Amino acid sequence: MTHPSRTVPALVRPPGAPVEESLGTRIEAELAPEPPRARSVPRELTIHGDTRVDEYFWLRNREDPEVLAYLEAENRYTDAVMHCTEALQERLFAEMRGRIKETDLSVPERIDGWLYYHRTAEGAQYPIYCRRPVDNENAEEVLLDLNPLAAGHAYFRLGAFEVSPDHRLLAYAVDTSGAESFSLYVKDLATGALLAETLVNVSPSVAWANDSRTLFYVVLDEARRPCRLYRHILGANSAEDALVHFEADESFFLDIARTRSNAFLLLELASHSTSEVRFVSADRPEEPFRTVEPRHAGVEYTVSHHGDRFFITTNDAAPNFRLVSAPVTSPARAHWTELLPHRPDTKLDSTDAFRHHLVVYEREAGLRQIRVLDLASGADHLVAFPEPVYTVRQHENPEFDTTLLRFSYTSMVTPNAVVDYDMAARTWTVRKQTEVLGGYDPARYRTERRFATAPDGTQVPISLVYQLPLERPGGPRPLLLNGYGAYGICFDPSFSSSSLSLLERGFVVAIAHVRGGEDMGRPWYEAGKLLNKPNSFTDFIAAAEHLVAEGLTSPDRLVISGGSAGGLLMGAVTNLRPDLFRAVLAEVPFVDVVNTMLDATLPLTVIEYEEWGNPNDPAFYDCIRSYSPYDNVRETAYPNMLVTAGLNDPRVAYWEPAKFTARLRARKTDSNRLLLRTNMGAGHGGASGRWDYLREVAFKYAFVLDVLGVSE
Repeated sequence: MTHPSRTVPALVRPPGAPVEESLGTRIEAELAPEPPRARSVPRELTIHGDTRVDEYFWLRNREDPEVLAYLEAENRYTDAVMHCTEALQERLFAEMRGRIKETDLSVPERIDGWLYYHRTAEGAQYPIYCRRPVDNENAEEVLLDLNPLAAGHAYFRLGAFEVSPDHRLLAYAVDTSGAESFSLYVKDLATGALLAETLVNVSPSVAWANDSRTLFYVVLDEARRPCRLYRHILGANSAEDALVHFEADESFFLDIARTRSNAFLLLELASHSTSEVRFVSADRPEEPFRTVEPRHAGVEYTVSHHGDRFFITTNDAAPNFRLVSAPVTSPARAHWTELLPHRPDTKLDSTDAFRHHLVVYEREAGLRQIRVLDLASGADHLVAFPEPVYTVRQHENPEFDTTLLRFSYTSMVTPNAVVDYDMAARTWTVRKQTEVLGGYDPARYRTERRFATAPDGTQVPISLVYQLPLERPGGPRPLLLNGYGAYGICFDPSFSSSSLSLLERGFVVAIAHVRGGEDMGRPWYEAGKLLNKPNSFTDFIAAAEHLVAEGLTSPDRLVISGGSAGGLLMGAVTNLRPDLFRAVLAEVPFVDVVNTMLDATLPLTVIEYEEWGNPNDPAFYDCIRSYSPYDNVRETAYPNMLVTAGLNDPRVAYWEPAKFTARLRARKTDSNRLLLRTNMGAGHGGASGRWDYLREVAFKYAFVLDVLGVSE
């Protein structure tokens, strides 16, 4: 189960360093657009004997016309400052769009007698979902074309897409605001008509029972927490749907899914540190759900089904997780049999069960690997990968009775490839590799991994990619350093055709795999959360200093980027070392940490006590207070900064980046750029259409190139 979760300035240029005057700098000097100033309304907030003054608390009230006026004024100011880069933005957008094959087809996925796939059409923003019979290539059926559904909406996102077991119906959910509250529809695939029922305020979590008439769905509470599981019978009044489970613990989310065997439905209940799984026969959905193992604080587990047993991946007595099995008839912990023991150097992520094989996804030395167990013989082997630094990602693999495992393979120089791996023959076939138009040659680029030493001696991995040769005339290269470091989420190195617009202009693009992610196993995550959170920030600074010391870049050519919880990382390291970076991209940044974590009415706050700590506890308050970016803005010179927000964002409320920007504007002592751009019609993920998204990337890259004075 996945949870929602929160991508050197002129005044401190080293003595004797050349002053780079960009076109934007010259225009700013000539036109000098006046930045907006948010009204200061001091509000005292006291807890644990500590009083904070929040001058911009009033920006939380989106019903106040002055709030929207301020956001729009910031957008106008950003447009005015970036006006000089409009031609550059268009060139970048054309470059990035020109590398994409606009009319394309995904690799079909077989389910029973059908092949399901999606395709894209030239000029269209969204995919078209289709299927055809296995034995008839010319009998395509369009199941759902997202383009007419998205028409008239500034934002559009498809959530659930679940075809019924008899292949006659499609349950799908859409969000048209970015607020992540979905509406669920059921479509008759024979007639194309929608059934009468429409279910609102649901999550993207939907599952069919085997009768193809019973549909389970999840409803959100006022804080947009998925907390109620309902059972709906097609044609019945939804007001009379049976409430199967209400999760009263506000630190838990719930999810519903089918096993690959199609034998069971799994109700997954999880916080950031504890989980519980319940199950019911997909043939008898009216029966009560049974519990695999009741929740125990700090114990996590996930379940795959095979025949008469469950395979369970758990951290019970195993910080890096272990694999056990249990009989379906009595799956509690007392009946667990260990299959793969705990290994301190290898993190066990999850499993996929097939009729003859069990696939185990692991992580060792920061790299994902795939272990295949033959269920008849007990033998196992690792899938071999061709590069030293790479990423593999799971696919749905809906078929149970098959020897083919499908996954995606990529690296920072290798475009994404869809691979069918024969688990019996131990051979793999590339079914499709993303085509990069314009003559991309991977031999012109190199990816590698380096290590920086954190203040406590920890070795922090850095993945990077650059165009050969590495050493070039003109001194250190411009470098974009990305980071995240939260929730145990791994920032795996992968190919980005958009990044070529930087690489071709001489940039090095790098990822700092800081603690707080799970890149190096569960202990890596534990060492960057709660009271250990400051390690994420010192790791990132160590990575930046290492890249400078190695001569790859210099502070006046170093740009850093992170979003959401990675935006918290950006804010914290910028407060700590504003002299180390020339520019900062803080996307939907979680920067008002103290106020947010003290407000239990906000989405995510309670469940995230296990990530950041509950500031009602003085120890956690002191820790959060020490790094919360908004609370630590000071009167000093800051780098050039581009901050983004989404007005409808339910994960990081728009007021966090807005307040952060307002306080920076009032306190910083430099004349560097500080821009806030709020998407007034979207949420956490920004623009939803593929071309609208590229325009946002082009805007960010134009900001970076112009600030650094990088020529075309």
